[in-house]
Amino acid sequence: MSYSSVFFTTFLAAAVEVIEMVIIVVGVGTVRGWRSTWLGAAAGLAVLAVLVVALGMALRLVPIGALRLAVGSLLLVFGLQWLVKGIRRVSATGFRGMGARSASAEGVPGHGVDWTAFALSFKGVLLEGLEIALIVVSFGATAQAFPAAIAGAAAAFVVIAGAGLLARGVVERIPRSALQLLVGTLLSSFGTFWAVEGLGIAWPGGDAAILALVGWYVLAAAAYIGRLRRRADHLVPPNVPQNVSQNVR
Repeated sequence: MSYSSVFFTTFLAAAVEVIEMVIIVVGVGTVRGWRSTWLGAAAGLAVLAVLVVALGMALRLVPIGALRLAVGSLLLVFGLQWLVKGIRRVSATGFRGMGARSASAEGVPGHGVDWTAFALSFKGVLLEGLEIALIVVSFGATAQAFPAAIAGAAAAFVVIAGAGLLARGVVERIPRSALQLLVGTLLSSFGTFWAVEGLGIAWPGGDAAILALVGWYVLAAAAYIGRLRRRADHLVPPNVPQNVSQNVR
């Protein structure tokens, strides 16, 4: 394979993992706060760097399946919790709520480290980083072109991470009710995907199955929102004025 072929192949393969990494970091940071999220991401990158330097080619021996199961299970647990909160908020207030997020309302500590944000960011960065490292080792060793493989992965990280930072401002302007619903959907989808992969079960279509999972969780959330809104309508007495009924909802 030529240098350019190895570069672009590694770039595209690594880009998929970087996108997942950025989605987790941006989502967690927006919902839980950025300080602890950045600390977790930095710690994940530091541990990844130590592993890469210490193990090198032996990275192929890392039990990536067990790591996927552990990280996927964690993301699924927190993702479902946030998804339930988002469903309740959207069913009650719609997609309104552009104001600042309340730390106490989200259970975010006002001082010190938010270990939930730290752990989610740390494990997401470490897992995706290890998968990128395995891509570099595999492509570089097969084509005997490690410089091209490393350059392709580095370019994917810089381009997509930069785009994620630029998108941070847009994400922060999403109404908080919709944001919790969105992040809960994404974390639940990634968590389901990785946990099942960690059990050794291959998804049809590979990473494209994540899109199907996102669609499934969106449909489930929409169904529950509709059910909760209909229940709220039935609880409002028929003689209550319409504007009061909307305020109750």
